[in-house]
Amino acid sequence: MRYFQAVAEEMNFSRAARRLHIAQPALSRAVQELEQELGARLIDRDRRTLALTPAGEVLLHETGVIFERLEESLRRVQRAAKGEEGELRLGYIGPPTQGFLGRLLAEYRRRYPKVSLHLEERTPERVWEMVVKGRLAAAITRPLPGQGGRLLATLPLRAEPLGIVVPKSHPLAGRKTVPWKTLAGEPLIVLARREGVGLHDEILAACREAGFTPAIAHSPSLMGTVLSYVEAGAGVGLATDSVAAASMPGSLSFASLRPERTVPLVLAWNPAEEPPAARAFRELVEAWKASGKLWK
Repeated sequence: MRYFQAVAEEMNFSRAARRLHIAQPALSRAVQELEQELGARLIDRDRRTLALTPAGEVLLHETGVIFERLEESLRRVQRAAKGEEGELRLGYIGPPTQGFLGRLLAEYRRRYPKVSLHLEERTPERVWEMVVKGRLAAAITRPLPGQGGRLLATLPLRAEPLGIVVPKSHPLAGRKTVPWKTLAGEPLIVLARREGVGLHDEILAACREAGFTPAIAHSPSLMGTVLSYVEAGAGVGLATDSVAAASMPGSLSFASLRPERTVPLVLAWNPAEEPPAARAFRELVEAWKASGKLWK
């Protein structure tokens, strides 16, 4: 088809052969073979100068359209290979990411406007499972101890310190730090284990090390509900400092717990199945972490 296009545009076999850097007889045979394959005469050779037949006119137009689309398709393939086009399916957990995820995604969309972005807010366990099964390309979540660690790679983003959330009328309000042992006998509001196994287990372990068994009054499924219970005076809430910074109402007060206990926040992905768009997102996260922009 490229040979035919050259002949049709030059209307001269010799000039077309020079343009294509091939011998003229080979070019003539190629056009004849194309005519035989199509069952139609494309070039009228009976005149002193060449002329396209009606079928040749149609083919010349269609050839231009085909090659234009082919070139655009190849450019799209190259953009997709660089992560500049395609799809990014990203999972995340809500409150711990509120301080940076919106800014991060805005920068990603600015850099890669042709990438289709799909977001899934789920529990840490759920987004981890979805990455393992290939339903998400990556997730910003908490590690899931003992589950999927061999399949997924992780980039640590931050170790988030644990603290308490209390009403401003509470005796512990206004303090910057509180010892864990102070919580002995206090009714505690802790996120349900099924919604955050790492957070839940870290809290229980810290209480045991402080020498007491926690009195858990409520274990809701959402961190927002934890804060609502605290506002209602139902007990002392336990949360990370990022949750307090992003979601805590003005009527509540946050204090860090000592000795410090942290829960990690990571970017997780499957290195064996990382599409280019996800790799580009990971590289952006790495750059923002290195420059400090994640926690600006």
